Amino acid sequence: MSKKILHPEPSKSKNTVDVPLVNPELEGSSFCWESGEVGILLIHGLTATTAEVRPLAKCFHDAGFTVSAILLPGHGTSPENLNQTSRKEWIAACEKAYLELKKKCSNIIVGGESAGALLALHLASEYPEIKGIMLYAPAMRLASSRLRILLMIVASFFIFAVPKKSGEDRGGMPWQGYKVNPLKVAVQLLKLQAEIKKRLSRIYQPILLFQANLDETVDLKSGEMIFEGVQSAVIESHWMEKSGHVVILDREFEEVSEISLKFVKKIFQ
Repeated sequence: MSKKILHPEPSKSKNTVDVPLVNPELEGSSFCWESGEVGILLIHGLTATTAEVRPLAKCFHDAGFTVSAILLPGHGTSPENLNQTSRKEWIAACEKAYLELKKKCSNIIVGGESAGALLALHLASEYPEIKGIMLYAPAMRLASSRLRILLMIVASFFIFAVPKKSGEDRGGMPWQGYKVNPLKVAVQLLKLQAEIKKRLSRIYQPILLFQANLDETVDLKSGEMIFEGVQSAVIESHWMEKSGHVVILDREFEEVSEISLKFVKKIFQ
């Protein structure tokens, strides 16, 4: 009579550490790829890393531009670290990256995804010599009701983080970032939104803006808020019909990158 061997599910070792990042194998650190005298500074979104902007950065670098991207404080480490940072730290890091790039390039254009777009707007309001702004799904307002936002603010005093929606697995896209949304950081984002809204009237640079029809993270009226607030004479807007929030990684990436390159080249014609 043969013995029946049972194979129980392996239990987690006490030494096993759950990796806080989605796609931890991707490269997500800060970088600067030097090339021409025109510099492009790209800023990733909240909870993400520079892996989010690398495909777009490669397109610009292949076209002869110097490209820099900053890993924002608290990112690429752990959600706990991110929850201890503030919008002021993110702003300071972006300003430092901009001034470093300015040493290498005579002309600079800034761009950002989601919260990174807000940080790009902040830079443009502070440094009028910036030649242009590229905004990808700018997070001027969240796609949530006022009641849900109020509940989130209250919950931030008691709850560390909330898991991201199952639909936010990025569908195999080369996105890297945290699996949860730390709530204190979400409150910092709300404060950043309010501050940027007050700064819009200080912005005169040409603007390229992308929004996605399938975006469930950002209020789709965010673009209107920017258009109504800035002083820019040139505003180019594009709606991506088949893309979600991370428009610079989604299925219409080639179109987004092509339009972005044309925008930059047009500025310097």
